[in-house]
This record gives sequence, C-alpha cells and structure tokens, in this order.
Amino acid sequence: MRWLRGLIARPAPTLDPAQWRRVRAAVPWVGALDAERDTRLAALSARFLHEKTLTPLGGLVLDDDQRGMLAALCCLPLLEFGAEGLHGWSQLIVYPDAFRVAREYTDAAGVMHAWDDDLIGEAWESGPLILSWADVVADLAEPDVGCCVAVHEMAHKLDALDGALDGTPPLPRDWQRAWARDFQAAYDAFVDVVDAGRDTEIDPYAAEAPEEFFAVCTEYHFSAPMLLRTHLPTVAAHLDRFYGPSPFAARGV
Repeated sequence: MRWLRGLIARPAPTLDPAQWRRVRAAVPWVGALDAERDTRLAALSARFLHEKTLTPLGGLVLDDDQRGMLAALCCLPLLEFGAEGLHGWSQLIVYPDAFRVAREYTDAAGVMHAWDDDLIGEAWESGPLILSWADVVADLAEPDVGCCVAVHEMAHKLDALDGALDGTPPLPRDWQRAWARDFQAAYDAFVDVVDAGRDTEIDPYAAEAPEEFFAVCTEYHFSAPMLLRTHLPTVAAHLDRFYGPSPFAARGV
C-alpha cells in the first residue's frame, strides 16, 4: 500500500511566480531574503495556502496576493524549522482590525473575574491563528521597529508543538536545556527591569510570561535584529540558530 500511495502522490503545491514576485515586493522581510531562502519560503507559503483555511471576518475581503502575503509572513519563522511547524492547526482567521475576546479568571479566593481584551493577534494551542489585518498592514509599513504580529503568533504555534506553552519550542535535548537556561535567565532579568519601572528598549509586554518573552523576541529577531543583539545577546544567538539569520541582519537595523 505504501508503494501504491507513492505512485498516486500529488505534486507539492506551488505559487504562481508572478504572484510571488508581487508578494516579495509587498513584504519587506521577503524582499530581503537571499535566493535560496526565498525559494524555500515560496514553497512553505504555497503549502500553507494549500493546507490552511483562511477565513476573513467582519466584511474583510482578501485577494490572492494578500492571502499570499499572510502565508509568507506566517511561514517566515519556519525557514529553518520546516513545514512541521504547520502541524496541529488548520485555520487562519483575519479580522479587519483589533478584535475583542471575553476573558474569565477565578482567583485563589474563588472569586470569578470577567473582562474583555482587545487583541491584534492570538494563537490557540490546538486551534486557529487569529490576526488583525490593519495591524499586519501597519507592520508592513514600518518593518524595522520591532513589531510583526504574524511572526509573534507563529512563535506561539511553534512553542506549543511540544505540548507546553512555556517559551521553549521543540529542540534537541542538549539545545533545549541550554535554551531553557538562557531564556529563563534573560527573562528574569528583564522582568526585574520592568518591575523596577525602568525603561526598556524591548517592548515591556515581553515581561508578561516566558512564552510572551519568546514571541516578542521573535518579533525583534525579524524586525530589529541589531537592537535584540545589543540588549539580549544570548537570546539573539539562540534565535539566529533557530530561525536562521534575520532578513534584515545585513542592514544593521
């Protein structure tokens, strides 16, 4: 049966070259890639569009090029990790703007607290990835200021692949131990700075939790790699190895 399945295997999905040129022109991170990584990203993006259901809500309409742009942004963090990073979920939901999510929390005294959060992105551990299109467009307009909501949420998806959303994605054992040690030390030091009320060059949202620290640092790896290397050199070294060099590394951003 394996032999028979091999005979009828379908060819890998591809993107129209003209469409990919338009995506490359519209997404600064893609346009800055070398030829080999550009080819790899095009293949990952085609697979993304083939495997994922892309659902615009709230009257938003996305054309093929915009869908290709979203696929490319979501696949940037997979250039080294590969298509295994697409496993475990099936849908990308896109709102026109920030979206509201109802939250509940029961404290130690048994009192339930309920509130609404306005979000620009969210990644469920085994559910959809959700983005605000307005914020994706804002990231494209200012690609070198440390913000990229799509790669932030994809970092959460990678983090969740080992069953624990803790800021450590699946890695070989020795690297995983070094990663956990170095990220925890950097996170603890960063939290101390934020809790002391001191200004930080890295978005203080990174102090919310270890998984947010990883996701925020991922944004800086892609959009402000020199700033990340200056302020969190150990973290930057791990991310260079995990994601490959930032497309903007040669710019000195």
